[in-house]
Amino acid sequence: MTRALPLASLSLAAALALLPVSTAVAEERKTPAETRLEAAAAVFEAKMQEFGARAERIQADPDLTETQKGLRVAALWSDYQPHVVDFTAEATRQAGQIAEAALAEVDVEAIVREAMAEAEPAIHGLTTNGAWAQIDPEQMVTYGLIAQYGFDLALDALAETTLAPQPLDSDGPVPCPA
Repeated sequence: MTRALPLASLSLAAALALLPVSTAVAEERKTPAETRLEAAAAVFEAKMQEFGARAERIQADPDLTETQKGLRVAALWSDYQPHVVDFTAEATRQAGQIAEAALAEVDVEAIVREAMAEAEPAIHGLTTNGAWAQIDPEQMVTYGLIAQYGFDLALDALAETTLAPQPLDSDGPVPCPA
């Protein structure tokens, strides 16, 4: 049974942006998903160039009014719309596999160990500071805020390092290239 993919939130620009994702993290070799996506992108690019050439010929026709030109380009676009849908669907299928391959290269435990090793001297300095020994409520609130800030920085660094993909909003409109 074939299931339709939610394409509402994946714009063409986002689909094209997925092409270089794994090259930033992985080795020189390409994953099968990356190869399939690049092949689909090449076919799609050729179709869009074909559309552009045909649309330019329509626009250059001096025998047509502006309204006729607009209607013919719109009709032409309806012929090419399935190619946009097909490419976006293929990019959606391959995106998960590309992200999975890129994230497989990331050692999250090593990142956490490194962050903790770098934070340990600072934590030791803060805990042995005389101000921590004093039970001043205002000072404790201040140190709590400082600790929360450091913790938030560590979480942000971890999120940046893992290249976590953004969740897709399946309720948004399907973008139409201009």
